[in-house]
Amino acid sequence: MKSASRRAVLQKMLTSLGTMVCVKTVGAWSESLSNVGSLRAWMTTGAKRFEEVSVPAWQTRSTLSEEPSRPAIEIDPGQCFQSVLGFGGAFTDASCYLFSRMSPDRRRHLLEEFFSPDGLQLSVCRTCIGSSDYSCSAYTYDDCPTPDPGLSRFSIEHDRAYILPTLREAAEINPDLYFFSTPWSPPAWMKTGDSLFGGSMRKQFFSSYAQYFVKFIEAYKTAGINIRAVTIQNEVDTDQDGKMPAALWGQEYEDQFIKEFLGPALSGASLDTKIWLLDHNFNLWGRAMDLLSDPEVFRYVDGVAWHAYAGEPGAMTKVHDSFPTKNAYYTEGGPFFNAPDYLSDWAKWSANYAQILRNWARCAVAWNLVLDEQGRPNIGPFTCGGVVTVDSKTQELSRSGQYWALAHYSKTVRRGARVISTQCSTPGIEHVAFANPDGTYVLVLTNQGKECEFQCRFKDQAICAALPADSVLTLQWA
Repeated sequence: MKSASRRAVLQKMLTSLGTMVCVKTVGAWSESLSNVGSLRAWMTTGAKRFEEVSVPAWQTRSTLSEEPSRPAIEIDPGQCFQSVLGFGGAFTDASCYLFSRMSPDRRRHLLEEFFSPDGLQLSVCRTCIGSSDYSCSAYTYDDCPTPDPGLSRFSIEHDRAYILPTLREAAEINPDLYFFSTPWSPPAWMKTGDSLFGGSMRKQFFSSYAQYFVKFIEAYKTAGINIRAVTIQNEVDTDQDGKMPAALWGQEYEDQFIKEFLGPALSGASLDTKIWLLDHNFNLWGRAMDLLSDPEVFRYVDGVAWHAYAGEPGAMTKVHDSFPTKNAYYTEGGPFFNAPDYLSDWAKWSANYAQILRNWARCAVAWNLVLDEQGRPNIGPFTCGGVVTVDSKTQELSRSGQYWALAHYSKTVRRGARVISTQCSTPGIEHVAFANPDGTYVLVLTNQGKECEFQCRFKDQAICAALPADSVLTLQWA
């Protein structure tokens, strides 16, 4: 997206919710969720941060009165939809650099907070193939003043300093961490304009660029990181006005590159890395449909990567209805560090996650895991904030509203869970439910409006409880 429109869309989505909250600097979690009772509940609202709360016990439905004014959420475990891959964020160059600047103990503590069973339990993370706008400098793995079609100067040496060590430490904490990767720009010599900033891909280097992906995946695997999926380009339909690493890919270019070059190259190298196309906004669903209509593209791609800066989540359902064997992945979205509700917009983000998960997305991935109080390091035009902010002077940590929204999903929804049917009689409550592989169920409710009572119905049981204003509530039961 263009800078102005992207900022406007996100600012609208993340409107202010009011007061700031106290920030803990250590130990956000006090207990594991391994002991599942008959019904447990956690809430974020006001001063509560994913705090366990009491809710009434299940009752037989016939004993509860039904009031038309009370929202009723009907859960049907007999209707199952997509399986969940997980929740996570992006290990940008900027985030990895900040991790590397922490003391070993402090870094380990924060990584455990993100990835351990007693923390957020994040399980899907994005990495960058070269630099993004959130980097200390602009670079690729084959930077040189003249074309190098044979990739004789290819090297991931830059990433060995602090990116790969950070990824390995995170994977040590969560061995099931799923990494997927995205380039923001091919090497400048492959592009019109000969610059990493803006421009578009030259077709004459398609073969070299396919091998560039192969070399990257193989080099990372040798370094201990298994890249499970790649996208062709971050936000294929914009050059970002030349203000950051970016590349414009026409639809026909993406089509040809996948079916004639990247797909065969990965297959020829015996790599099982998946290809996700698009990696851009919901309003480009027609482009995704056209690409998947090509049998050779369809053959090579696993699914579509989506952003929410323009369009509506229902676009994923349109694509799914036409191509039900192809998956949907929500791969980027984060707050602004200077938004007045940066610390308190959990309901906005939770509502966003509920909507995308009810429209076939298999994951919800935030943008930068960590940035400083000015949204840095940053070589681009945007003012994004991290899931966590680390103060550049004091090293104090501030957890965003998005952090707490993620907690309501990542702490209770396991990989392989199935999204199950939910219906709500009142449009003001966002809702999504899951059936976990261990036999437990999870319901996440989000109230962006005034306090209200609700009734939750599951099989022949029901409960009535209150949902405060501006709140997220997670229920889990066996």
